[in-house]
Amino acid sequence: MAEEEAVSMAEPSAAPVLAALGVPEDLPPTPTPEEPHKATVSELLAKYPSSPSPSSSKEEQQTVTVGSENPKPVDSHKIPQSTVSFKEESNIVSDLSDSEKKALDELKNLVEVALKNRDFSPPKPPPPPPAASTTTTTQEVQQQTQENPPLSEEKIASQSLESTGESVVSSEEVATKTEETPVAEQTKEEIGAAEEVFIWGIPFLKDDRSDVILLKFLRAREFKVREAFTMLTNTIKWRRDFEIDALVEEDLGDDLEKVVFTHGVDREGHPVCYNVYGEFQNKELYQKTFSDGQKRLKFLRWRIQFLEKGIRKLDFSPGGISTIFQVNDLKNSPGPGKRELRIATKQALHLLQDNYPEFVAKQVFINVPWWYLAFYAIISPFLTDRTKSKFVFSGPSRTADTLFKYIPPEQVPVQYGGLSVDYCDCNPDFSTADPATELTVKPATKQTVEIFTSEKCFLVWELRVVGWEVSYKAEYVPSSEHGYMVIIQKPKKMAPTDEPIISGSFKIDEPGTVMLTVDNPTSKKKKLLYRFKVKTF
Repeated sequence: MAEEEAVSMAEPSAAPVLAALGVPEDLPPTPTPEEPHKATVSELLAKYPSSPSPSSSKEEQQTVTVGSENPKPVDSHKIPQSTVSFKEESNIVSDLSDSEKKALDELKNLVEVALKNRDFSPPKPPPPPPAASTTTTTQEVQQQTQENPPLSEEKIASQSLESTGESVVSSEEVATKTEETPVAEQTKEEIGAAEEVFIWGIPFLKDDRSDVILLKFLRAREFKVREAFTMLTNTIKWRRDFEIDALVEEDLGDDLEKVVFTHGVDREGHPVCYNVYGEFQNKELYQKTFSDGQKRLKFLRWRIQFLEKGIRKLDFSPGGISTIFQVNDLKNSPGPGKRELRIATKQALHLLQDNYPEFVAKQVFINVPWWYLAFYAIISPFLTDRTKSKFVFSGPSRTADTLFKYIPPEQVPVQYGGLSVDYCDCNPDFSTADPATELTVKPATKQTVEIFTSEKCFLVWELRVVGWEVSYKAEYVPSSEHGYMVIIQKPKKMAPTDEPIISGSFKIDEPGTVMLTVDNPTSKKKKLLYRFKVKTF
């Protein structure tokens, strides 16, 4: 899908660009008990006009673009900036506009009718043909037919019953008798019971979580009820054919756990998913993942499984978090010349765009290479403003600053400039639950962090300057005039290759101040992160 970048392993978040579609005035009334006719989904959908096919819309759009007489040159090396501020829509029904409420009610009506008619169930297989008792050739059959012309149904029944001494019953009487015979109770129950359909663990029309899911399909199709229902129906069928519920329980290995992983949450509480394309520079991993069709299918199943597990942890209540924040790291990413990766990505995108609507809150691209910017410049005219407003691009030097804008630094992995590392024996004092403070150290200046304590305690801290190239020192200055200053850490030049995070501690016996000083001699401003804890004796 053009609206989500062409090499993304992320679930696309925006619907394709479609032509305008009118909204019907009202759905048909529910049949009364006196009406023998039973409403069907097809009849309801007939009330909705169809929009032009996506292909025709796209062709028209391309014609307009190509036909412009004075196209403006595009600087492919310039980082694109979003011109539209995207704010995630509310899933609370009372916050919707009148037209959106109407569309939701109409879609729920369609789903309700489909559930009653069991339209989402797979069609029953035809009965197997009766097994032949003997094998005869075509010539033998023709000869037997000429010698013994076929008997009528009445004759066959008469001969059969006469041999047993029973009276002969005509076919009309048999049909009449069959109509009078009551249907089996089990069949009645099957006909009367509405179908129960689950998607991402949520049952349709059982509670307001179902509204959140239906709104995703509506937004993916710009609140066009007919198209949203078609998309929903196709998704349910695909999930059944792909056996999604069984796939979630499969063991597909952990070879790709460094390629796609979830870590922390953004400032609004969305879980953050990282896609690290540079891992495919490992030739062994690349061949193991993409070298043939069977391996590409396994990768696709693994990616769908990973996504399904993440979605099932989301909160589908109207006020909950039901979308994901996506980070795409393009550092050392295989270029567009990798045919196998391109095939696998295209397959994944088709499935993700069609079956996982509106699950991305933001798409952030970091370490963006020039060729990707050139590609984006080509596809940008075909993207809607809403889609482009979800995209954020950052070059290598701005990665940390860009991520910190949306994700707290204590939630950002250490490899991307943050403070978040796996909890272990070497760092038991801090976790993602401990907030960090951000400061900017201007060029050719010093920045001092002062931590005052008024009682005996044990002070621990963490400090990081993204990219380093600075000097760092730590001192303790007692409040008493007769106290002595203590040098905790002598001035130390920190290179970019040094450990990214400095940890320190100091036992304080009297009130005083711990001073952490960063000296930035460079001509670039630096991002300083720190946090501390006070432990009493």
